[in-house]
Amino acid sequence: MADPLNASAQTYVKLVLAAGRPDPDYVDAYYGPAAWKESAQREALTPAAIRSAAQALRGRLTATSPGTDPLVQLRHRYLLLQTHSLEKRLELLAGVRMTFDQESQALYDAVAPTLPPGYFEPSLAALQKLIPGTGPLAERYEAWQNQFIIPAENLDITFRAAVDEARARTLRHIRLPPAESFTIEYVKGQVWSAYNWYKGNAHSLIQVNTDLPVEIGNAVTLASHEGYPGHHVYNALLEDRLVRQRGWMEFTVYPLYSPQSLIAEGSAEYGVELAFPAEERIAFYEKVLFPHAGLPPARAREYQTVKDTVDKLAHAANQAAREYLDGRIDRTACQAYLTHYALLPPARAAQRVRFIDKNRAYVINYNLGQDLIRAYLQKRGGDRWSEFEQLLSSPRLPSGLIG
Repeated sequence: MADPLNASAQTYVKLVLAAGRPDPDYVDAYYGPAAWKESAQREALTPAAIRSAAQALRGRLTATSPGTDPLVQLRHRYLLLQTHSLEKRLELLAGVRMTFDQESQALYDAVAPTLPPGYFEPSLAALQKLIPGTGPLAERYEAWQNQFIIPAENLDITFRAAVDEARARTLRHIRLPPAESFTIEYVKGQVWSAYNWYKGNAHSLIQVNTDLPVEIGNAVTLASHEGYPGHHVYNALLEDRLVRQRGWMEFTVYPLYSPQSLIAEGSAEYGVELAFPAEERIAFYEKVLFPHAGLPPARAREYQTVKDTVDKLAHAANQAAREYLDGRIDRTACQAYLTHYALLPPARAAQRVRFIDKNRAYVINYNLGQDLIRAYLQKRGGDRWSEFEQLLSSPRLPSGLIG
């Protein structure tokens, strides 16, 4: 008997592809039938027509019973929420105004907490002691960071060493398709630090932006986030377990501005701490990464201590984006907020605001996503790697982490 969700899944994929025509950044990856993409380009549906078709699809999905299989129930909810998010994205493109929190709920199935003004002060006070001196803390932190920049001539060997280690650690716990692979490129002129372009057949293109100097810790962060056990692993598992083994074609397309992105970004952020717990990361810095970069291994523990404290400021990006996009502060004030509370140097603060301009509420997917996935796995108990693999191989979305 044919799965009643399969026809809806095919319609969903074609609507996402259609939306990618008026919204070029919407389709982040697609590796399904070429004919479907060609058809979407040829038909050139208007945003209003796509939205109307998405509403009709959501009505059919609502009337469809998913049965009793828990994974199929997750699939059903996935299709419903992803389709609803598509409708809301098209509303935004049509000029419908939403607050930051309304947009994040509509597109990403989650809302970041609004934090009190003093939330970041204890971490900033701790950093005042960890980075002593005179002048503003942000300036002292930038000067301290500059001591841990990877020289340009050592970037490739250092980054590849981090990817190799992240991959080895992941493969000890997660079975990946035997042909999985990746390519690394170095680029300029982007609003992001690095990007994973998933090509299908378990292959990724990982691009690293070298507009700004790359700090030693970012080698591990980007290797884990973009590669192992982050985006590359997430996409390879979805393709292997859901597309190839079950024939669920909705996972051949990845709409960027959708609830799936909170799972993708949150799991990639959590994957860094999963693959490289603090003490193991310090040991890897001392024995491998600092020597590759030509940095003093004796300072590895100091480096990690400061970075662990800075990580507690991550939600400052959400606060800044909310105030900026809701019109309560201007661009200059947003950059100043990011410099003061997130300790981003002016150049990186400006880059972050450009990211917010382009991607808006997408910023919540990193830190809120990491928090939700960490809490979900802790609640589940058991082996963290096993639970992580199960999460990456499922259609679970943000509200499914909380409920």
